[in-house]
Amino acid sequence: MPEPTRPPRSTLQRVRILLWILVALALIGTAALLLMPRGDPDPPRLQASTIDATFGGPFTLVGADGRPFSSAKLEGKPYAIFFGFTRCGDVCPTTLGRLAKLRRQAANDQALNIVFVTIDPQNDGPKEVGQYATLFDAPIIGLTGSAAQIDQVKKQYGIHGQPSAHPAPGQEMEHTGSVLLFDRQGRFVSTIAAGESDAAAVTKLKQLVA
Repeated sequence: MPEPTRPPRSTLQRVRILLWILVALALIGTAALLLMPRGDPDPPRLQASTIDATFGGPFTLVGADGRPFSSAKLEGKPYAIFFGFTRCGDVCPTTLGRLAKLRRQAANDQALNIVFVTIDPQNDGPKEVGQYATLFDAPIIGLTGSAAQIDQVKKQYGIHGQPSAHPAPGQEMEHTGSVLLFDRQGRFVSTIAAGESDAAAVTKLKQLVA
């Protein structure tokens, strides 16, 4: 019975060389992945928005003392601004209470201003916004104004606010629920959304006041 034919020695050598080349390439690829620079694990720094340099901007409203309040008083310190109304049953008190807590976790009560602007000037005068601002055991600037003044500042800050078509108790107004964050130069940098985690919000505030 004839013996099985074996491949020539030269062919076996070429196969062995090819296998060693493949092994070497695999090792080089693995080393490259291990040595590849990894991304920065730290969250990105907050930067002033380039969406619209005119977003926000100067305004004059009425403070809790009944006197005109110019946005110039906010210059030099970051601020968080929230629009709501004093008769709000849930969103507004929850948001302001949470914001006061987050400010303490990020720094202290003097690190940035919290500004509350009513969207319901018909019912929220200086007395009402002043008393409301004191409910949260933290410094909060309460502001109101004429209907025209409030409409103007809502437009500047991109705020939706109007009577609800189907009001629930304590929710006669529909309005934007996010907090807007501005740097020391009055430039918009970010928001804190209602559903955002406290950890993420504190990180934003720490960066804002740094």
